[in-house]
Amino acid sequence: MDSDLRAASTIVDAQSAVSWGAIAAGAVGAAALALLLIAFGAGLGLSAVSPWSDSGVSASTFKTATGIYLVIVAVMSSAVGGYLAARLRTKWVGVHTHEVFFRDTAHGFIAWAFATLLSASALSSATAYLANGATAGVGGAASQAVRSVNPADIYVDKLFRTAGQPAPAPASSPATGNPNPAAPSAANSNQSRAEILRLWSANFHDHQDLSAADKTYVAQVVAARTGMSQADADKRVNDVITEAKTAADNARKGAAKLSFWLTAAMLFGAFVASLAAVEGGSLRDGTWTDRVLTPRPI
Repeated sequence: MDSDLRAASTIVDAQSAVSWGAIAAGAVGAAALALLLIAFGAGLGLSAVSPWSDSGVSASTFKTATGIYLVIVAVMSSAVGGYLAARLRTKWVGVHTHEVFFRDTAHGFIAWAFATLLSASALSSATAYLANGATAGVGGAASQAVRSVNPADIYVDKLFRTAGQPAPAPASSPATGNPNPAAPSAANSNQSRAEILRLWSANFHDHQDLSAADKTYVAQVVAARTGMSQADADKRVNDVITEAKTAADNARKGAAKLSFWLTAAMLFGAFVASLAAVEGGSLRDGTWTDRVLTPRPI
């Protein structure tokens, strides 16, 4: 009797606890379904947004709807992947029901993890193309041009905007008669703009602001280039800096919200994949059918 138990235990221990073929099948199915749903979501996004100000959904509504849709995609695709991973596995003979429950849960979780890595690596370019379809459709050729422009160039252009007024003639120093270094000329206008662009890029890259000395110098150059008073030039510099900070802060908030939505989608996906795997494993072993079809004693 003891020898038979030891032999049966040896056979059970020799069985693999992981069915990699089933896990791979579930992961591929989940990744393919996620790509299909993302393509469908891109179509919905193109239908919802509009370049006209009085039509289409607002930006905040679009962002929230995108986050919710990401969670729905994760739940649906992960549920299918986890169910397939458990339903297609080999049956474990002589394994306790608690161990079967754990193994099915692990199969669903591993299938979700495999599908996540597969989507992040092999399907990232296709997913990004579909997800950015709304931007390409709304922006058209303009969006292609904007991608090649350094954002700092735009803010420097706003600093030197003359509003249709001609730039003042080069001023001369009353003492020497030499041109004022702060005043523009045909020779140094591009050089001064490039200098301001370097100052702007370096300061905002490190400190998200201009230093006090650089801000004063930039205001002097703006006043000389545009013919504005020093007070108006100082105000323009402060306004453009505030605009740049606001844009950076909005981008930071948008990236943070997207990260939170992605985290929620992944957590829901992992949970649903494990839960669906338990259901698929029960159907695979016939335990669910036994519970439903076996007549209860009266």
